[in-house]
Amino acid sequence: MITKTTLCLADAKTIAAAASAKAVAEGWTVVIAILDVGGHLIYLERADGTQLGSVFVAQEKAKTALMFKRPTKALEDGVLGGKIHMLSLPGATAVEGGLPLTLNGEIVGSIGVSGVLSSQDGQVAAAGQDAVAKL
Repeated sequence: MITKTTLCLADAKTIAAAASAKAVAEGWTVVIAILDVGGHLIYLERADGTQLGSVFVAQEKAKTALMFKRPTKALEDGVLGGKIHMLSLPGATAVEGGLPLTLNGEIVGSIGVSGVLSSQDGQVAAAGQDAVAKL
């Protein structure tokens, strides 16, 4: 049997609060999605005025980061570098803004952010990722 550490709701709220603080400080309206280690949504926050499509996109970025164990920017960079076959990977959203969340070298969940430029989404997600070390 394998035992896995995963995020709980309180953890997800802490991570989302850190990400949200970055977005608010920058004046960005975003959706923040936090998934547990099994890929299940445990927390979603949509800032007032954020486009509805970002609700779906944020979750897909988080799923991609978890499923492929890497930032979604890595997939985006691959596509931009000419590896367009990466667009055919099942369940892959190759747009910056999704990050796996790790604690003690183990993936415990993921975060996905959508609502502004993908590079800005990535900054918001990174602020959430930084909060994991404080859990």
